[in-house]
Amino acid sequence: MAEKLTDYKYKTDIAIRFSDIDGVGHVNNAVYLTYFEVARFNYWRDVAHWNLKEAWILVGRSEVNYLKPVMIEDKLMCYVRVIRIGNSSFDVMHVLTKQTEKGEEICTTCKTVCISYDYKEGKSIPIPKEGRQKMIDYDEPRLILNTN
Repeated sequence: MAEKLTDYKYKTDIAIRFSDIDGVGHVNNAVYLTYFEVARFNYWRDVAHWNLKEAWILVGRSEVNYLKPVMIEDKLMCYVRVIRIGNSSFDVMHVLTKQTEKGEEICTTCKTVCISYDYKEGKSIPIPKEGRQKMIDYDEPRLILNTN
């Protein structure tokens, strides 16, 4: 599926650290998951307004598509949106871009299945209602497949 940046409202800067670079001079493939984690955290803080000390979210699955290499001098942005919301899980789509002379180029995409989880009970729980609705409202209900 080709991602359109116009489907995304939320974006955040991603800083490349020296330690992110491998021996060939580009960002190591494992580091991208950290970039997506940072972007999701920012989205949950800024959009869902979750207190992440109380709302525990686990990653159930991540699917990454590497399209173009990222080098240390690149300026990165990560776009984030929720594409599906169920009772206790939801899917987040990420698009990592770099700034070029021609504008933004998509470098990597990732779909992550997130699960609302209660560590004390050791099981999944319903997504916190207020944050759930804020994600739906923000990402436009027409763009989200609601499985409830």
